[in-house]
Amino acid sequence: MQPRLMPGMLALAAGVALVGAAMIVRAEQILHHVHGLAFTPDGAAIVVPAHIGLAVYRGGRWTRSPGPAHDLMGFSMAERAIYSSGHPASGTPLANPLGLVKSTDGGKTWQGLGLAGEADFHEMAAGYRSGAVYVVNAAPNSRMPRPGIYFTTDDGRSWKRSEAAGVDAQVIGIAVHPTEARTVALGTLGGLYLSRDFGARFERIGDTLPATAVLFDLDGKHLYVGGDPRGRLSRIALDGRGNTTLGLPDIGADVVFYVAQNPAKPTELAIATRKRHVFLSRDAGRTWTQIARDGAPM
Repeated sequence: MQPRLMPGMLALAAGVALVGAAMIVRAEQILHHVHGLAFTPDGAAIVVPAHIGLAVYRGGRWTRSPGPAHDLMGFSMAERAIYSSGHPASGTPLANPLGLVKSTDGGKTWQGLGLAGEADFHEMAAGYRSGAVYVVNAAPNSRMPRPGIYFTTDDGRSWKRSEAAGVDAQVIGIAVHPTEARTVALGTLGGLYLSRDFGARFERIGDTLPATAVLFDLDGKHLYVGGDPRGRLSRIALDGRGNTTLGLPDIGADVVFYVAQNPAKPTELAIATRKRHVFLSRDAGRTWTQIARDGAPM
């Protein structure tokens, strides 16, 4: 059975260092939307695709990254590249939507990997070290004859469709194992699902609460899952042993949409919520500092 599809959210992974000078922006301009969340591989910055390009939190302040102000969707950082989809910045000659694009210079320039003018992947993720890319495709295109989950292990030169047997809820997020291209997780309105065979078959892990945020721990042995209405973030062991619950800041009726882990300091985490609040924890979720409120810098 193929899962029902819903555009608009993603589970993320990690990326490449941002380069060049960035421009400091006014508070009300920084996070128009939040379409993802990631740390740079050196651990020095947090990056948010924010509707008009990339917003960067570094050294206690927010700046705008150099590069085109694309409306990036399905934003996912891997160790050596950023992968994304979405819509081109106004005035650029690029086809709309972008299809699958890749940047190896922190978003300063982007390389098309196919499906330009055809596909806009809102749910997409890349394996941090494997570089395998999974997408949730909502409509047929020239490379994907049917809706569903597809993956590529060669930067979009070839795509294969995952059967996704066992998934019976709307998919709202996706995450890829950092090193195992065959292992992928789905966040759905009916809980968390895990596959170890390139998405051919999925098994539900845990309860049926919505999993609005999903991310593989870089240790490859755990998953971070957000969405619990009780205000908790779960760290779930893939072998079923050693699950833990992390506290969250008081976000009221808000929902965690994205979770990120610092590759250089694995105990450092960040979360972003539906209301564009962003929080940073330097102690594995025991305490949190808010760094953006309603999309504005703190």
